[in-house]
Amino acid sequence: MRAFVLLVAFLIGLALPARAADDVATAQSVIRSQVEALSRDDAAAAYSYAAPAIHDIFPRADLFLFMVQQSYAPVYRHKSFEFGEARVSDGKIAQRVHIVDANGEAWEALYTLEQQPDGSVKIIGCVLLKAGQAV
Repeated sequence: MRAFVLLVAFLIGLALPARAADDVATAQSVIRSQVEALSRDDAAAAYSYAAPAIHDIFPRADLFLFMVQQSYAPVYRHKSFEFGEARVSDGKIAQRVHIVDANGEAWEALYTLEQQPDGSVKIIGCVLLKAGQAV
């Protein structure tokens, strides 16, 4: 019986990192899809990846797109966009992204995503800093 309990504990331990890796892959897919929508100026598609709390602040897709254009220009238009470190904790995924903007300046974005009641993963926030600044 003790061997069975140890085996179950071992298998659960193996499953947790796999689950976290799946969560990170899903988060990266959501971020990538939103960035691709932004590159096409597809406000509706970009808005669809934002969580309901973001929709409460920006009740229309065009307002959301305008905010991104004004406040997140390196995300909106960039030369490179590369995923960095990710962490999963308490049902949230934090994903760091290294960005080089259209002018060649380096930025760090920290996206936070969360699984929604319907099972989808949505972006709940993004902090953007010039590379080298502390979060």
